[in-house]
Amino acid sequence: MGNAILDFGIDASRLKYIGEGLQRPECILAEKDGTLWSADSRGGVVRLRHDGTQEIVTQRISEHFSSANSEATRYLTGTLPNGLAFAANGDILISNFGTDRLEIMSRTGESRVLADSIEGEAIGKVNFVLRDSRGRIWITISTKIKNWMHALRTDLPDGYIARYVDGKFRVVAEGFHFTNEIRMDAKEEYMYVVETTGGCISRLRVYDDGSLGQREIFGPHGLGKGAWPDGIAFDSVGNLWGTCVYSDKLFVLTPQGDLRVLLDEGDPVRVEALEKQFLAGAVTEDVLFATGRGVAPWMASVTFGGPDLQTAYIGSLRGQRIPYFRAPAPGLPMVHWNEKH
Repeated sequence: MGNAILDFGIDASRLKYIGEGLQRPECILAEKDGTLWSADSRGGVVRLRHDGTQEIVTQRISEHFSSANSEATRYLTGTLPNGLAFAANGDILISNFGTDRLEIMSRTGESRVLADSIEGEAIGKVNFVLRDSRGRIWITISTKIKNWMHALRTDLPDGYIARYVDGKFRVVAEGFHFTNEIRMDAKEEYMYVVETTGGCISRLRVYDDGSLGQREIFGPHGLGKGAWPDGIAFDSVGNLWGTCVYSDKLFVLTPQGDLRVLLDEGDPVRVEALEKQFLAGAVTEDVLFATGRGVAPWMASVTFGGPDLQTAYIGSLRGQRIPYFRAPAPGLPMVHWNEKH
């Protein structure tokens, strides 16, 4: 059944949508009752239900994103809630790509900073947060460069992974090309790491003491032209689903590492133009921001939800609503606060 995905395709015209007027719904959390929590650039998350109701949850509304006078200002500065995870008590862990810190927010909006430095230095661009079944909290740092556009290069492996221990972060692995989302397999034997500017998925063995093994590539060493992988999620039969952000692709890697593109919404001319600049080490704002015109523009994440975990939701950086569809296999259970603690 793990290879059944190879016969599956997505008709973009048949996608359904949830949410309206969202701002940068990059990451999505799903609960058993169908409630979704979407990252939002107004400074927190949006609670979404399939009855059509939605509510912004934040300590203070930020209008920076909507009132920005340029795309660069919008995506490079201000508060930018990015990766999300449930804390053990049901609060929401937020990796803030704009303020460069890990935050925690209650479901009524009260928030505080968990950490914004590492070993006495600035932490860098905090991208994603993961809590595993043992309650350990992991984060990814994409780059140490403040303006992340300057890190869109092939020769900059300054990304790393840190673990939150005793109130502070400790580096557990480094040398990644723009570290993005991380996930563990069903047995939590390996951590899978998205390397956006590396165009690949890496993995490292997870040891009982929280240390990580040597990095190895999972699947192709390159996911293809215009492949800037961003978000990943496992289904229950071991397929690893993923998104490519600027080329707007949804792909799957089978347990054997075979690649299958399920949805391709990128403009080939604009993707090619960005690819040329990227390989030359000279990405410009006009070419970068010209990409992202699909059903989930700047496709950023995939999340399985619904009571049977067989509904796939697609997060994005430039969308205002969330596309979803029925997947051929259910996803892995998330670490819900009310399931394992």
